[in-house]
Amino acid sequence: MEVKTSLLDNMIGVGDMVLLEPLSEDSFLGNLKKRFDHSEIYTYIGSVVISMNPYRSLPIYTPEKVEEYRNRNFYELSPHIYALADEAYRSLRDQDKDQCILITGESGAGKTEASKLVMSYVAAVCGKGHEVNKVKEQLLQSNPVLEAFGNAKTVRNDNSSRFGKYMDIEFDFKGDPLGGVISNYLLEKSRVVKQPRGERNFHVFYQLLSGASDDTLRKLKLDRDFSKYNYLSLDSAAVSGLDDAANFRTVRNAMQIVGFMEDEVQSVLELVAAVLKLGNIEFKPESRCNGTDESRVKDKNDLKEMCELLGIEQSVLERAFSYRTVEAKMEKVSTTLNVAQAYYARDALAKNLYSRLFSWLVTRINESIQAQTKARHKVMGVLDIYGFEIFEDNSFEQFIINYCNEKLQQIFIELTLREEQEEYIREGIEWTNIEYFNNAIICDLIENNQNGILAMLDEECLRPGTVTDETFLDKLNTICADHQHFESRLNKNSKFLNDHSLPHNCFRIQHYAGKVLYRVEGFVDKNNDLLYRDLSQAMYKANHSLIKQLFPEGNPAKVNLKRPLTAGFQFRASVGTLMRNLQTKNPNYIRCIKPNDKKASHIFTDSLVRHQVRYLGLMENVRVRRAGYAFRQPYEPCLERYKMLCKRTWPHWKGPAREGVEVLMADLQIPTEEISYGRSKIFIRNPRTLFFLEEKRKQCLQDLATLIQKIYRGWKCRTHFLLMKKSQIVVAAWYRRYAQQKKYRNIKSATTMVQSYTRGWQARKLLRELKHQKRCEEAVTTIAAFWHGTQARRELRRLKEEARRKHAVALIWAYWQGLKVRREYRKFFRANAGKKIYDFTIQRIIQKYFLGLKSSMPSMSPIDRKWPARPYGFLDGVHTELRKIFHHWRCKKYRDQFTEEKKAVYEEKLEASEIFKDKKALYPSSVSQPFKGDYLEISKNPKYQKLNSAVDEKVLLADVVNKINRANGKGTPRIFLLTKKNFVLADQKTGQVKASIPLPDVTSVSVSTQKDGFFALKLKEGSASAVKGDFLLSSEHLIEIITKLHRIGATAADREKLKVDISDEFLVQFKQDKVCVKFIQSSPKNGNSVSCKRKNNRLLEVSVPTSP
Repeated sequence: MEVKTSLLDNMIGVGDMVLLEPLSEDSFLGNLKKRFDHSEIYTYIGSVVISMNPYRSLPIYTPEKVEEYRNRNFYELSPHIYALADEAYRSLRDQDKDQCILITGESGAGKTEASKLVMSYVAAVCGKGHEVNKVKEQLLQSNPVLEAFGNAKTVRNDNSSRFGKYMDIEFDFKGDPLGGVISNYLLEKSRVVKQPRGERNFHVFYQLLSGASDDTLRKLKLDRDFSKYNYLSLDSAAVSGLDDAANFRTVRNAMQIVGFMEDEVQSVLELVAAVLKLGNIEFKPESRCNGTDESRVKDKNDLKEMCELLGIEQSVLERAFSYRTVEAKMEKVSTTLNVAQAYYARDALAKNLYSRLFSWLVTRINESIQAQTKARHKVMGVLDIYGFEIFEDNSFEQFIINYCNEKLQQIFIELTLREEQEEYIREGIEWTNIEYFNNAIICDLIENNQNGILAMLDEECLRPGTVTDETFLDKLNTICADHQHFESRLNKNSKFLNDHSLPHNCFRIQHYAGKVLYRVEGFVDKNNDLLYRDLSQAMYKANHSLIKQLFPEGNPAKVNLKRPLTAGFQFRASVGTLMRNLQTKNPNYIRCIKPNDKKASHIFTDSLVRHQVRYLGLMENVRVRRAGYAFRQPYEPCLERYKMLCKRTWPHWKGPAREGVEVLMADLQIPTEEISYGRSKIFIRNPRTLFFLEEKRKQCLQDLATLIQKIYRGWKCRTHFLLMKKSQIVVAAWYRRYAQQKKYRNIKSATTMVQSYTRGWQARKLLRELKHQKRCEEAVTTIAAFWHGTQARRELRRLKEEARRKHAVALIWAYWQGLKVRREYRKFFRANAGKKIYDFTIQRIIQKYFLGLKSSMPSMSPIDRKWPARPYGFLDGVHTELRKIFHHWRCKKYRDQFTEEKKAVYEEKLEASEIFKDKKALYPSSVSQPFKGDYLEISKNPKYQKLNSAVDEKVLLADVVNKINRANGKGTPRIFLLTKKNFVLADQKTGQVKASIPLPDVTSVSVSTQKDGFFALKLKEGSASAVKGDFLLSSEHLIEIITKLHRIGATAADREKLKVDISDEFLVQFKQDKVCVKFIQSSPKNGNSVSCKRKNNRLLEVSVPTSP
């Protein structure tokens, strides 16, 4: 029988704060401390989990613990984060309810670890299988990547998340994970350029310098010495317990598992190195002739290395650091930047570059982990975001973080009350309104579209004229002066004029968690988050594949004169989206608390924990939960737990569980106002009533234990007596059996001995009689044998004599016949003897030749030209013919070893030889290169998944080619796909199909005789494909492309064989004009690459360097 357990069993302190009696802040802290001292780090407030950071490893996250909490009721076991994760997962899987888990708390409280524990538990209890395990591994391995780029060492935490993260994990109808989507909020990008004392920059900088190989650092132009980089703080570069080198290898492996390509990883590392190089760029002042100051780069080495990493012209970026261009309608005004402005531009570029790189990483991870199916999914969201922050110096970052926490507190109270109300209605219990502090007035103070602080900050940033932090504060003092939660020394309310704790350049907001003083300095700049357009355009001009994606606004063709959205507006919009998302899901809460500031175990700082309890609103949570009924439980578990307290319900109740509970409560004389009966649960108003039931149960269990002991001891004694009695009977039976067996063996032994003596006498008597009879028979046989032998020897001698006579007659006759024959044919033998001897000699020579040829045969390789020398001249023709026959035979044997794929490869190589040998200078270098076909691995690469699905047929060749523009001769990268019916040109970045040409429309291909990769695909005049004209392309695999095109045309029965023209001058049709493409040879000193230039409207000249 399964043993039923409960949260109330073996409870240290109170496991659920709702049951705390009396309820006060001191008793709340005392209960947390008591449980923390006994390594009980989890406590409930109803369905909310309070998590204390133990700062040490505890044996409570083992696979056995996972199985213990799997499919168990929330209140069935002691408080644990696994219980909440299991409740959320089962509600999602079984009840089809989308879930969200909100994890809050200040830095160092364990939010990131809590989110990892939730995800690892869900991964452990959901389904198995290759695809499911792959999805789980990708979801789990996204954490190390985001931690490396978004976490840093702070004073409070060695692995502090400096961004907010919300992950939606998507499940199918069985509860197996299909993928996920990650949203990030407010990366602390100011940390890139400056870190507070005792803190570090983001982990990835230190991991790269510590863990990358020497070759990688050399390619990135970096040095391992942290002190060489201005953006890295040196006082906390090394952190005990953090192995940056090992973590770098972990991050590289995680990026590979998530799905990053090797070139993408290299691009990301190049951008990280560029940020470090950017911090080393310094400026010096320089006076101009008009008296103004401008900035110049001091040492251009770091600027040069950064430009080489990103593929930017050094002069372009240097000018962007020295000048700023302002555009207004049709006018452009260029102004110089002084040194301070240049440093501001440098830091702004570094912050934007890193911030956009982080956003790209999140987007790239989402592409890999998002669900592939279009069907509706069940969703579990995990929110890991900053807690409420109150520092000595609070700025714009703390303001919007606390605004986010205000919104989370608001939705928490609303959803908690809604959940309580829904349960009361579901159970048929009257709902009474609960009084609580509604922080909507504070949220409105911050986010109101007209009079809110964020709206006024945006209005001030967009206002023409001189805009400073002081003008913004003046505006707040004017509009928010009468608001009860806003305080300032300069507003019209006189009660703050003498408040010296409130500086003149600050304002104070009374949040739900307490009053917070904000310093207005930097609000305007941080909200603007301004990056000069010159820097954006300089970044867009980079040849680096990733930089162009990060700075799309730098495209000169898409200049937008509108000001970019402010940081406050973007954050408010993202918070609004997050709140709407959370309201559609069933919420689950984890409140993380840091017990001390020393990051030490077994230390509980009352003042610090009290501060966190206040700003997390935990006392408010308990009061809301206890405003109605403090405890509720289904009838069946309640009756099972307390049935021993009533004689009528013990040991078994026959009727419905609700009636049993009503009988039980009536028997215990519980006041009716203390309990209410719902449809499936009993509700208990006061915790004292529950503790009364528990105390009565404890006493009753002691009495029951005594009774059970008494019954057990009696049963044990009776069992022992019966066992002894049964044993005595068995021993006696075995002894009697042994005595009878021994007596039987003695009688049997005596009988056997008498029988043996009798049988021996009889056997000896019979033996004597048989021996006498045998002796008589042997004598008769011997006499008969001797007589028969004598007769046989006489007959043998007679037969031998007769045979000897016959042989002598035959021998004499044979000699006589031979004599007559020799006499008769002697004359004929002498006439033919020469010819016979000659034929015999020739036959022996040929026989010796073949035997010698057998022992000296060459190898089976078709390219082996060896053949034994002929021994005699008259065998010359035979010798030559045998050599041909042997060569053909071993060639056939060699061909029989080929697979169909290998035959096709050699056929393609043979066809390439027929087309290009001695005609195209590029051909010899292509002979040793295998024809691979799919150089892009288009079916495996997720980047080209959309393009692969757009092509219905099997792809015979996939490569990147350059499409030549007739206007300037420059090439544009395009993806070239060849199938049996079409060839397709697609954009390399987006995968969008630019052109799809049926192969029957291709009439011929034109190439030069030189070592270039240019070729022209000429289309049939009048066809739909020829509207835009022919295609002039260049490729490193020209020989393979044209061979496959020619081969497809040769095997197709419905069209003519493709014509290949090899000439150094040919015509190409571009729309309505024909352009001549001419190939010339140039000297190597002009460069080793092929270049194409436009000479006039009718001529494109291609320069091919000559071989050295």
